[in-house]
Amino acid sequence: MINKLQRLALLTFLTVALNISVSDACTNFLVTKGASIDGSTMITYAADSHTLYGELYYQPAMDYAAGAMRDIYEWDTGKFLGRIPQVAHTYSVVGNMNEFQVAIGETTYGGREELSKQSGAIMDYGSLIYVALQRAKTAREAIEVIADLMDKYGYASSGESFSISDANEVWIMEIIGKGDGEKGAVWAAQRIPDGYISGHANQARITTFPMNDPANCLFAKDVISFAREKGWFDGKNKDFSFSDVYAPVDFSGARFSDGRVFAGFNKVYSGMKQYEEYALGNVKHDGENKFPSNRMPLWVKPDKKLSVQDVMGMMRDHYEGTALDMTKDVGAGPFKLPYRWRPLTFKVDSANYVNERAISTQQTGFSFVAQSRSWLPDPVGGILWFGVDDAYSTCYTPMYCGITEIPECFKVGNGDMLTYSETAAFWVFNVVSNFTYLRYDTMIPDVQKVQKNLEDKFVAYTPSVDAAAQNLWNTGKKNEARQFLTEYSVNQANGMTKEWTKLSQYLFVKFIDGNIKKEKDGKFERTDTGMASMPNQPGYPDWWKKVIVDQTGNHLKMVGAPSH
Repeated sequence: MINKLQRLALLTFLTVALNISVSDACTNFLVTKGASIDGSTMITYAADSHTLYGELYYQPAMDYAAGAMRDIYEWDTGKFLGRIPQVAHTYSVVGNMNEFQVAIGETTYGGREELSKQSGAIMDYGSLIYVALQRAKTAREAIEVIADLMDKYGYASSGESFSISDANEVWIMEIIGKGDGEKGAVWAAQRIPDGYISGHANQARITTFPMNDPANCLFAKDVISFAREKGWFDGKNKDFSFSDVYAPVDFSGARFSDGRVFAGFNKVYSGMKQYEEYALGNVKHDGENKFPSNRMPLWVKPDKKLSVQDVMGMMRDHYEGTALDMTKDVGAGPFKLPYRWRPLTFKVDSANYVNERAISTQQTGFSFVAQSRSWLPDPVGGILWFGVDDAYSTCYTPMYCGITEIPECFKVGNGDMLTYSETAAFWVFNVVSNFTYLRYDTMIPDVQKVQKNLEDKFVAYTPSVDAAAQNLWNTGKKNEARQFLTEYSVNQANGMTKEWTKLSQYLFVKFIDGNIKKEKDGKFERTDTGMASMPNQPGYPDWWKKVIVDQTGNHLKMVGAPSH
């Protein structure tokens, strides 16, 4: 039973927290058991939006009477879409992972404009995610739930890619609606082969797929015939490409979207150089069926097996070391800032240009690495490594999937996009990141030092926490195991936020006014009389000074002897 306060919190969550504007552009990576060091599966998700507030949603397990209904609100807008029958029992969900270690992430790819609207449809992509997490014990079951909901109630979004994982399997599922006049959606889902990794970032990625391999490929029965009816495909079934028919890739799809997949793969797989031209947006069409001929593969085998921190590292990228490196052009300014303020494109004279769109971006609400481990009891085996704000400067904190309470720093209602809260991790992290953006190359190492210390500590603690919780679970003390995991997760998250508050204060003292305070033995230096020592004043790099002179001519040139 849940008390009145818990029931109120749940109702508040269902009617408010899910009704937020989300994901303008997101990035997902998928890691199979055979591609990870410890045999865990992992998926990542960055929920990127200029209006998304970073917080950790929670839906407790609940029982419902016969005839109960569930209200469905569009995740992006909060618009009421309709009601569907509730199931007798729903599973608990922490963020985007449920108590059975099933996790779901997404990216929106849009696809054919004529398929983006469906009158009377109820199930938008966000509702599909959270309803499926409440009802599915495996990734395959989640796919079945999603497909069934779309068939029954229609699909109310544009094209979507889902990452869906459990403790044993990792799947990519791509969906697009049928447009007005026909209910539901067409879709295809592929299991990522063991030992491989995949990724998607706002561009449909599934091309051709096997038609007679249900162990590794599932799809809507009319996924090809629907395209034929519309006149979009007339070839042989074996040549049908989901992406190339329903969401053809163009310059934007390659440069802004698949470019991020390229960058993440490039961090762990040495064979990506051959796809750099494609990532730059140069899509070649020289095949017999006129589909692009130089696209990246859906999955690659990493050079070595990946740890959870390796996967966190994949989410921390600005194209460093590639032809798209955001620290190398003049747009990075004198302090090598790997960010470009929006809009995403700009025009000079009659030509259009791009501001690169990297994996790590300033407008991230929250991101995570969902790790599922088959050798542990489900509430112990699933960890949602959760962080808010920019993935490059966030701190991923372990939220076990069996917890029953959300930390204050991540709690829904602790501030919002227009309401500052000094105890909300989202605001604390934004204070640090936005200050760091001012003198990035000098300040980011201090952020990374604290980030690494905390994440190293969390990873080092994990085996002991696992063992203690597993012992409680195996001896029949399941409630005590959940309580132990809850207290651990809550304490680590709230403690991490306090450490980040200290970091913000340290950075402010050290870097105020463009100066850099001197330090010795972990303390800021003082004179013999106790005053602050004269700070360093590094100024600007020589190349930037030359840019200024080129732009200003003699306007800033000194005449005669310099004076001070």
